[in-house]
Amino acid sequence: MNTMTDDVKVRVEKIISKMSLRAKIGQLNQPETPVGSEAEEFKNAVRRGEIGSVLMSVGATAGNDAQGEINVDFYNELQRIAVEESPDGIPILFGRDVIHGHKTVFPIPLAMAASFNPELVGKCYRDIAVEATNDGIHWTFTPMLDLCRDPRWGRIIEGPGEDPYVGAAIARAIVGGVQGDDISKSDSMLACAKHFIGYGASEGGRDYHRTEISDYSLYNYYLPAFRAAVKAGALTVMSSFNDVNGQPVTSSKKYLTDILRDKAGFDGFVVSDYDAVTQLIKQGVAETPEQCAALSINAGLDMDMHDRCYIDYLENAVKSGTVSEAVIDEAVRRVLTVKIKAGLFEHPFAERKELDRTSHLADARALATESAVLLKNEGVLPIAKSAKVGLIGPFANERRSLLGSWTLDGKAEETPTLAEEMRKAAGDKLNVINSSTLAWDSTNKNIAASDVVVLAIGESWTATGESRAVSDITISADQKALIKKAKTYGKKTVGVIFCGRPIAMEEISGDLDAVVYVWHAGSEAAGAVSDILFGVSSPSGRLPVTLPRRATHIPLYYNVTSSGRPVDCYYGENPGNCYVDSMPVPCYPFGFGLTYTEFEYSAPVCESDKISLSDLEAGKRITVSADVKNTGAVTAKETVQLYIRDVCASLMRPMRELKGFKKTQIASGGTVKVSFDIGYDDLGFYDESGNYVVEKGKIKLFIGKNCLTENQTEIEII
Repeated sequence: MNTMTDDVKVRVEKIISKMSLRAKIGQLNQPETPVGSEAEEFKNAVRRGEIGSVLMSVGATAGNDAQGEINVDFYNELQRIAVEESPDGIPILFGRDVIHGHKTVFPIPLAMAASFNPELVGKCYRDIAVEATNDGIHWTFTPMLDLCRDPRWGRIIEGPGEDPYVGAAIARAIVGGVQGDDISKSDSMLACAKHFIGYGASEGGRDYHRTEISDYSLYNYYLPAFRAAVKAGALTVMSSFNDVNGQPVTSSKKYLTDILRDKAGFDGFVVSDYDAVTQLIKQGVAETPEQCAALSINAGLDMDMHDRCYIDYLENAVKSGTVSEAVIDEAVRRVLTVKIKAGLFEHPFAERKELDRTSHLADARALATESAVLLKNEGVLPIAKSAKVGLIGPFANERRSLLGSWTLDGKAEETPTLAEEMRKAAGDKLNVINSSTLAWDSTNKNIAASDVVVLAIGESWTATGESRAVSDITISADQKALIKKAKTYGKKTVGVIFCGRPIAMEEISGDLDAVVYVWHAGSEAAGAVSDILFGVSSPSGRLPVTLPRRATHIPLYYNVTSSGRPVDCYYGENPGNCYVDSMPVPCYPFGFGLTYTEFEYSAPVCESDKISLSDLEAGKRITVSADVKNTGAVTAKETVQLYIRDVCASLMRPMRELKGFKKTQIASGGTVKVSFDIGYDDLGFYDESGNYVVEKGKIKLFIGKNCLTENQTEIEII
């Protein structure tokens, strides 16, 4: 028996036994922070026990709307009222969108995934938790684990990309970093895995729109990251706005109870997304707010964010018999359990300390460096110390967009520009040319005098995030014109791309001698880029998403099943038969990335070419390895990737599935044997009923630099 768990249960039941129905429903109510004259009535609602949690922001699209400074004294006063004056003395849970940084801003989550370094990601989220809890934040609405194959969707920036294995690794890293080794400690925050489920599959990349996801795809692609978050100890989950196959998730017992709780094993509480309960009317499954509340609570949605459906209508739903008080009790039980585990009863108030963020900024720089992906390098990078460098483009002196969307508390004025950081490295050898505008000054002679031209281009942070879908993922016409104009000077040109989402690369990469994809990489983005350009650091990022040639080729993702005809275009099989007017092979595939050296792989070797299914079921694993040699002159990190292909199965399987990666530093001239142990949990799949199966048959194993590797061996499950 778990004594601690048993003690928590006893405490919870003791609290619930004394609560009125109104107070119980209050624990399930999460309004947003009051504005102006609303504050006094808000305090009265706290006194009445009608508020269980407070959203520490204002508006549905807080990630792109200014939120102002956190008033810690105000939140402490609300907490004092809750603890000292409310009927049951239950503390309030304060939640805020601390997505990829607080005061110190780290790379957007999609960029973090590009680091292929979960340990560093987890360390950075520990930094984030320390900063955020210092401002009285108990609960952050991250990690976002929405698998996405359509970069038109603005929220692709918040997730781990197109691969479920990477998604699971990032889920574990963020949950572990945010919640720490003890969730009850004052510098630990509650994590919230979101959005459950399928939000990233919104049709056409249009935010909030419908999705069609088969149960097979749900279990094998969309659910793994959530399973990982649950196993890592995530205590809260946020439901998604969207419907899946005609069922709004907000009111779906299938998704919130049968799958999330019963199959994935989640035992924390579920919070709705902003106004998602009342939107059931617009979605056409409810006619009144009371029906919205009843459908949602009966489905397993515990806390209602902002729209007041629960606090205004659940009492009447209980009286009318559409909702049992026992259902409400169970939701309250989950909320109180989380509050107790988080130590909220013992430490309800924020106690601010002076924080030295020096180490956090160093971690931010390290992660920004490891997230940058070198896509192309034709003998330009690193830039020679003797070279005269011209810097041009809209991002040369940009600050705010380096931080990215969903940055509520980071400050643009504290963020160095690329020009400032490159000046530190290049001194008077750097000329910043026309950096404040895209207009070309034909009389400017500085570019002609430069040995290397760095083009700082990309997309504004305002074009990314929630409700920021775009129909065209190419960069702007004036930036493309700028690239072509720079090329006419005959100088070596380096494209430094600051984007939140994947963009179409066909019209860009051909006119550049080198391309570094640096994303919106946070407070230390510019310093990290400068380090890479001048060879202080060797780039080691890898793509967690496919970069297509054209916008019209999406969706384009690597873990696709094979066509019955010879047109597996992603893998180069007769791509001209996919479209007659273009070649839909990726410009840069999943897992791709260069560095300042070269690596040579041996053929993969397995300790055995056969393993019995019964041995796998008993826990036996098989080791596959390859020797990786650094054949260049620079010590650098290589991300060694393991993919599998189930050759013949009862259901179609992907042509490649990532099943392991190891980021390894290898000295110049050195060789490292990289090994992977794979077993039962790696070699199977989920059927359409959510049952995990491993079947007998042949499995191809690939070890290489990216998903297109043909460096393979084969085993057989017998």
